[in-house]
Formats: sequence, structure tokens, C-alpha cells
Amino acid sequence: MKKILALLLASLMLMSLLAGCAEEPGASGEPQYVEKGKLIMSTNAAFPPYEMTTDDGGFAGIDVEIAQAIADKLGLELVIDDMDFDAALMAVQQGKSDMVMAGVSVTDKRKKVMEFSDSYATGIQVVIVKEGSDVTMDNLGDKMIGTQRGTTGYLYASDTPENGGYGEDHVIAYDNGASAVMALQNGQVDCVIIDKAPAQEYVKANPGLTLLEGSWVEEEYAIGFDKGNTGLRDKVNQALKELTEDGTIQRIIDKYITAN
Repeated sequence: MKKILALLLASLMLMSLLAGCAEEPGASGEPQYVEKGKLIMSTNAAFPPYEMTTDDGGFAGIDVEIAQAIADKLGLELVIDDMDFDAALMAVQQGKSDMVMAGVSVTDKRKKVMEFSDSYATGIQVVIVKEGSDVTMDNLGDKMIGTQRGTTGYLYASDTPENGGYGEDHVIAYDNGASAVMALQNGQVDCVIIDKAPAQEYVKANPGLTLLEGSWVEEEYAIGFDKGNTGLRDKVNQALKELTEDGTIQRIIDKYITAN
């Protein structure tokens, strides 16, 4: 009788363990998708040249074309959902999108709640100022800084001086880069910290603005996935590897960012 009870208990424990493994997302190594046959990408299409809207209501940019190339490799239909940057990050964590591409930098905080692909591009953050401004890289802590909400630019700049930031009192977060640049033009902030590629686009489109020399910080861009969805991450990494080796990634970047 004791042997039978022991066998029953052992069987129940094994079933419990198997059930627990089955409940963990991505535990089997199989990619998890929000919708069968589709690759849903959340983004903030106000970050040229990585993602932006077109006159016909579509999307263009480095991330958009890389995402399309990845979807083609995986045999999936690419679907793009445009939203605020913070919302784009949350969408993938809440199972509303399969991946997030929006010039996303990898941080320790984000790694706790998301999986990340290998890096596919380098992001350099710079400082936009008005021409003739007295703002320098050395006196940013004395100025009012505009950033895009939820970005590493905001997170780093608003951190405490002890951690290398300037404090929350010196930083204003805006929904997107365009709003931050408008605030600079209107005199609401003294400068804007944002990635170099979109910064160059904003300066080109708005006479009277310029960039401070040098970079404020350099980071690597990667694709974000829901925590535990290692199957999809690995599939995308393989696609990125192939697209890098055949030159597709570099051709897409060169199309939007010239040597000058």
C-alpha cells in the first residue's frame, strides 16, 4: 500500500512539474506570436530615419525595412502599430505585439522585463541647441533639457547627479522628438538630447538649430520581445545574422544615413 501511495505521489509531482513548464511562455523554445501568420511590430513612427510616416499613411525608415526583411525571412506578414514610445515598449510586454523596434537601446532595467535580439545598429545621442546658444556639453546640468519620454536620453539625463544625470528638475519629457524640438524653438527648453540620425533631420528641417560637437552617449539598438519568448528572439537573431552577412542591413542603413 505504501509503495502504491509513493508511486501516486511521485506521479502527481511529475505532472505538476510538467504543467508548470507548459505554462511558462516560450519554455519549449517555439516562437510565440500574437496572431498566426503575422509579425506585429510596435513602434513610434516619429523617429526619422529609423521610423516615420509617409504621405500616403504608410511607414518608412531603417527599422521598418529591416522588420520587413525579417518578416520575409520568417514567411510572415509584417503589421506595424504606431504609438507613443512608452506604449510601444509596453505593447510587447503585454502580448499586444510580437516585437518592438523604435531605436530601442538595451538597458539593465529593460532586460528584466524583455528579451533582446543581437544589436543591428549603433545609436549616438547628441544635443540640439539654437544657433548662438551658450549651452555646452559641460554646462548641461545648469540648463533645461528636453527629451522624448521613455527613451534612454530621458532616463540618463533625469537621473541624479551622483549617477551621472542632471536631476528630474532639469529635464522635461515630451511625447516625441518633434515636440521636444518645438519646445526648444519656443524657448521652453535650452536644448534637446536625442539620437544623432533624427537630430540631423530636425536640424535640417528647422533653420536656426544646430548640434553641439561630439556625442553625449553611444548605445546599441536591438529588437525587444516579451520576457520568455526566446523562441522568437532566436528566430529573429538568425534572420538578422543572414541579413547582415548578405549585406542587406548595411544597404538599408546606407539608404537612409549617408557618410556625411
